[in-house]
Amino acid sequence: MSITVTFVDPHGKPVIAACEVGDNLLRAGQAAGLPLEGTCEGQMACSTCHVIVAPEWFGRLPPASEEEEDMLDFAAGARRTSRLSCQIELTGEMDGLTVSVPGEASDARRM
Repeated sequence: MSITVTFVDPHGKPVIAACEVGDNLLRAGQAAGLPLEGTCEGQMACSTCHVIVAPEWFGRLPPASEEEEDMLDFAAGARRTSRLSCQIELTGEMDGLTVSVPGEASDARRM
């Protein structure tokens, strides 16, 4: 099953991507050509896959784990609706999800 996710790139340009249910948002964004580094390959050891979830979607996603919240403390430009894209597994209910990719990323392992 495929869903549509809108990524807003660091320059404000929307990139609409067809994504597979069961994949994670990091891999979907990378496949769509977005600058989501994902240095730790989804192991929650960096914050280079940080995205900002549209406010209307934030409460509809499963909540972040305590470990994810801790890692978001190191994310460049983190906001109330920030998440690590590697921790968001796509479901059918997420069809239409919108997230923004910040213009900068910081690798928490290098701090």
